[in-house]
Amino acid sequence: MASQAPGTLSRYRWRELGLLIIPSLIIILVMTQLLLANSVKQAALDANAPFSTKTLPPLQGLIPVLGLIAALLGVHAVLNIFFRKADQVLLPLVGLLSGIGVLFATRIGPDLPTPIETLGSHQLLWVILGMGLCCIVLAVLRDVTWLGRYKYTWAVISFILALPALINGIRSHGGGPTRDTLGVGGTGLQPSELLKIALVIFFAAYLNDNRDILAQGYLRLGKLRLPPLRQLGPLLTMLGLALLIFLIASDLGLALLIYSTFLSLVYLASGRLTYVLSAFGAFIVLGFVGYMLLSYVRNRFAVVSFDVVNWQHWTTKDNTFADNAGYQILQGLIGLSSGGLFGAGIGMGHPGGFIPVVESDLMFSGLGEEIGLMGLFAILGIYLLVIHRGYRIAMQATDTFSQLLAAGLTTIFAVQTLVIIAGNLKLMPLTGIPLPFLSQGGSSVLANYIIIGILLRISHNTALQRDGGI
Repeated sequence: MASQAPGTLSRYRWRELGLLIIPSLIIILVMTQLLLANSVKQAALDANAPFSTKTLPPLQGLIPVLGLIAALLGVHAVLNIFFRKADQVLLPLVGLLSGIGVLFATRIGPDLPTPIETLGSHQLLWVILGMGLCCIVLAVLRDVTWLGRYKYTWAVISFILALPALINGIRSHGGGPTRDTLGVGGTGLQPSELLKIALVIFFAAYLNDNRDILAQGYLRLGKLRLPPLRQLGPLLTMLGLALLIFLIASDLGLALLIYSTFLSLVYLASGRLTYVLSAFGAFIVLGFVGYMLLSYVRNRFAVVSFDVVNWQHWTTKDNTFADNAGYQILQGLIGLSSGGLFGAGIGMGHPGGFIPVVESDLMFSGLGEEIGLMGLFAILGIYLLVIHRGYRIAMQATDTFSQLLAAGLTTIFAVQTLVIIAGNLKLMPLTGIPLPFLSQGGSSVLANYIIIGILLRISHNTALQRDGGI
């Protein structure tokens, strides 16, 4: 028995445990700063009084943070016991992002125009549920490849999940963006968050089964070689779903996610850049049609081209636009710029009172006001590391379906992050998709933890196969 101890210790996930210490310390320090900032605002601390342990916030204020850390350590224990070969970097990264999301929800909840004192605790509950769901996915999904055997089932599921958004779009008569929120057990769940995962599974399975035909391109259209109609039809059908979501549900963000993921997977499966370029050309044409037909799309692009810097020379029309269609983005940019290099400090800014929908759509701008440019760069670095680990898992997978699945799920994560951050920065039209792990919302948290669970399972299975374990 004694001889087995060194081997057991060497197989322990020490790297993951060491990396979990960093987000745990950051979360505790930030929560302490938030409690101190709240005490200052309430005049509980005298600026002239000497600093002592009596001026520190009560320990009870750290209970939510300690609960989050305990949940992270619980998932770490599950991985160490049952899935020792899974990637050891993903959990600390998403744990840190989730912790920042919980802390910022706790910070802005009481300061919203309609105060929500329990916003942070609700976000914490969703994160813990998401971690539990991640463990369930790891346990149930023993063989990832079986997902690819039911590709048309996933296609049907995708259409079903898209129905709420389409129905709400028809009811609103195309008047503007709609939310596919369903009331379940007193909470609002968005089926579109699960729709993304179902579509990626379908695309990965279909492209895996037809990658040889797609790579050849038997159908000639001038100098362009396309797949046969039999293989092209299902893909065009799913792209038609994205177009319906764009035109009927007016959900530009979800349509961009579906289309960009499709283009990425088609290129990875076929290696033919002509497919991507032709599809991108079709996207430009359809986007122009949408721009001409939908007023909300024109308003979003008008915000992108609006001159914010030369505000002294605004006309009456410009001022009217800034107070109406451009109000949300302009307030976010003002808050973002006021943060400067290092920010006002957690709890010392005013994102909840001046930035509309800061808890979801403009989370990045709200964070920028309090943690500054340097803090935002750190968050972007975390996102880039998550994306790097996802594509690394895809590259190391031993079968094509797992490669496409991991790459597709990572692309969903990457594009969603890019689209919402670019929208906050006025680099592209703002969409209503949430910032992964940071924005308030249970559906997004659960869906992202499902993605992390699938990626961890693929990495675990890949390591076992390389070691001859399965």
